[in-house]
Amino acid sequence: MLPIDAEALAALPQALGRPYRAEWSNDGGLTWLACGLVAGSATVTAERGAEVRYSAQAVLTGVAHGAAGINSISTNVRLWQGIALPRTDPLWLPAGRYTVTRAALGRTGIQVELDGLEDEVRAAGFPTARTVGPGLARDLVAELVGEALPGVPIAWRSGVDPDTPVPQIVATEDRWGVLAAGTDVSGTGTGIAAALAGEIWVDARGVVTVGPVPTLADPMVWRVGRGAGGVLVEPQEEQSSDGLVNVWAVSGEAGDGAPAIGPAYAWDDDPNSLTYAGPDPVGDPLAPQRQGLYWVRQRVGRHSSALITTADQAATVARSKLADSLGVQSSLALTAACNPALEPGDVVEVETAPGVWERHLIDSLSWTLGAASMSCRTRTTARRL
Repeated sequence: MLPIDAEALAALPQALGRPYRAEWSNDGGLTWLACGLVAGSATVTAERGAEVRYSAQAVLTGVAHGAAGINSISTNVRLWQGIALPRTDPLWLPAGRYTVTRAALGRTGIQVELDGLEDEVRAAGFPTARTVGPGLARDLVAELVGEALPGVPIAWRSGVDPDTPVPQIVATEDRWGVLAAGTDVSGTGTGIAAALAGEIWVDARGVVTVGPVPTLADPMVWRVGRGAGGVLVEPQEEQSSDGLVNVWAVSGEAGDGAPAIGPAYAWDDDPNSLTYAGPDPVGDPLAPQRQGLYWVRQRVGRHSSALITTADQAATVARSKLADSLGVQSSLALTAACNPALEPGDVVEVETAPGVWERHLIDSLSWTLGAASMSCRTRTTARRL
């Protein structure tokens, strides 16, 4: 979650207003100029599973269209969501820093489609194959990001080690793939963040961030309750097995003739889970049948990376991939308390029925600047009762 005062978080249902504003820059963010927003025109979507985490659309006013103003070549836009609470100045929270991918002059203003700064890194592909590394993850990420986004800060969250050694790899053209979770022509992983059991994204402030894969065991950041003072509309429950994997096999294969690392395995070993894979799906796959557990099914995923160099690293990546592929998808609708401080990957506690609380991991968010409501798509553990 973005930094927000605990008192302000608790007072969200009593917000007196939700102001909003926008800024634009044509010099890479060295200077920012204010512009207007047509009411109700700016919608923001933040999706953890997308290659570009934040995207938006808006209608901008009070600014020129073209080379001297809003254009789809050099313009960056920052959106802000405010919260007006009783007896205080508005609290302003960032709602994304974007590159303009399309700009059209309309009757009410300039209609823009916006993508997060990941889009600029993707566009800055390597003009020719190059060797990356060896070196520390911290240095290689700074080099690859800095070439595409000069001056943009990089943050490393606790849970990933920026000083992990990264072996030499040959990159063909995909800069973002090398940073995130790309593969070579053989399907072997070449992504630095994935090899650290993490992920990389640009957050709502425009900061390139490397962090661990979020899990339901992470600290809870917000309680979404019902009743008087609550913020939850009746949840729309939905279940889906899309992307479900309950057994992972992860190995390291550099392709240089050295012995392969692993594979290391991780599986859902909770007998109370709907996605239980059995006590040992690798060494004893028939165990569930002997135990009469005929409902047990195995959904196996495999991952190999040229950047995994130790068995411990392979095991860590296997556990992170398992955490990211378990759970039943659930839909929730939040109203009266749009919380722009929420980020994909946050863990919230939701009152799904009166007095019944569940931990949910936010997979995606969507809201309109100035509106009181937001919608979330979440994931929660599937347990047998």
